[in-house]
Amino acid sequence: MPRIASLLLNVGHGLDHLFLLIFATAVGAIAQDFQIERWEDMMPFTVGAFLLFGLGSIPSGRLGDLWGRRRMMLVFFYGMGVAALLVSLTQSPWQMAIALTLLGAVSSIYHPVGIPLLVQGSRTPGLTIGINGLAGNMGIAVAALLTGILVQWGGWRLAFVVPGVVSIVCGWLFARHAPTEIAPPARKKASGVHLPRWLALRTLVVMIATAISSSLLFNFTTNGNAQLLAQRLDGLVNEPVMLGLLLALVYAVASFAQVIVGRLIDTVPIKPLFFGILALQGVVFYLSSGTTGWIWYGSAIVYMVAVFASIPFNDAMVVRYIDDSMRSRVSGTRIAISFGFSSLAVYMLGPVVKQAGFTTLMLSMSLIAVIGACCVLGLPGEEEMRASRQEA
Repeated sequence: MPRIASLLLNVGHGLDHLFLLIFATAVGAIAQDFQIERWEDMMPFTVGAFLLFGLGSIPSGRLGDLWGRRRMMLVFFYGMGVAALLVSLTQSPWQMAIALTLLGAVSSIYHPVGIPLLVQGSRTPGLTIGINGLAGNMGIAVAALLTGILVQWGGWRLAFVVPGVVSIVCGWLFARHAPTEIAPPARKKASGVHLPRWLALRTLVVMIATAISSSLLFNFTTNGNAQLLAQRLDGLVNEPVMLGLLLALVYAVASFAQVIVGRLIDTVPIKPLFFGILALQGVVFYLSSGTTGWIWYGSAIVYMVAVFASIPFNDAMVVRYIDDSMRSRVSGTRIAISFGFSSLAVYMLGPVVKQAGFTTLMLSMSLIAVIGACCVLGLPGEEEMRASRQEA
C-alpha cells in the first residue's frame, strides 16, 4: 500500500468517528434550533445511525471481500461526504434521524473494509492497528474541538458541511493514489491461517462478547462525555469552545494508548494484557462515578485511556486467527453484533441520564467492564495455541 493511500486510510478512520460524534457534541445547539426543550430528548433520533453502523457491517464486509476493498473505500469517502451535507440541510428531528441513518449506513464500511485493507501484508499488525486506532480517536478529539468552534462561529450545520467536503476531497485523492486490486480478497490464495474448528469457534465467541462490552463502553462514553463534562465542570468552565478543548484533550491523550497497546500486542501474549486493561476499566469507572470538578476530569482521562486501550484487541485477533481472504466478512459479522447491541447505549443514553443521572450510568459501565474482563478468560492462551498447531 503506497504511503499516501495508507495515510488516507488512517484519515478515513478519523473521519468515520468524527462524523458520528458531531451530533453528540452539537446536540444542545441542534435541540435549541429544533425547539426541543431538553437535549436528552434528541438522543433517540440517532439510534438508526448507530444501528446501521453495526448492521451495515455485514453487507459492507461481504462486498469488501467479494467486490473489492478499494472500491468500497471510494463509496465510503464519497458517501460520507454526501450524507453529511444532507444532515446539514435537515429542518426537523425526523429529517435529522433519516439523514443520520444514511450517514451511519455509509460509515459501516470503514471498519470491516478499511482496516483489513490497511493490514494486508503488514509484519507488525498490532502496531499498524494501534496507529490506525490513534487516527480514529484523533477524529473523536477533532470532533469535540472542531464542532465546538464551528457551532460557536457558524452554527451546527457548518459543523457537518466542513468535514463533509473534506471527506469528498479524500475520496478523490484515494482514487488517484490507491493501487487497483488485481482480484477481490476472496479470490486470492489463502495465507495459511488455519485453526481447529472448536478453537476458532471459541475464539469467535470471546471476540463477539468482548466486542459487545467494549462497544457499549465506547458509545456510552464518547456520546455522553460532552454533556457529562458540562455537568461535572459546571461553575468552573462554561464556554462551548473551552469545553470542546478540554474534551479534545481527553481524547488526544487517551488515543496514544492504542499505539502503545498495539506495539505490546506484537510482543506479549494477548490474553493477560486484554484482561488487565478491562479490569482497569471496571476499577476506574467505579472510582470516578462519585467525583466532580477537576478530580473528575483527571479520572476521565484515565478511564478514556483504558477504553481506547481495549479497542485494538478485536482487530488484532481477527488478523491473528482469520485468513485475509475472509477478514472483512468476519469483521463485519463481529461489528454488526457488537454495534447492534451497543446502539442501545445511544438510544438509552438520554432516558437513563434523565431518570437516573450520570453517576448510575458510570456504575453500570463499571459492571460492563468487569463482565468483559471475565469473558477474556475464555480466550485461548499461548500454550493452547501452540498445542493446536502441533495437532494440526
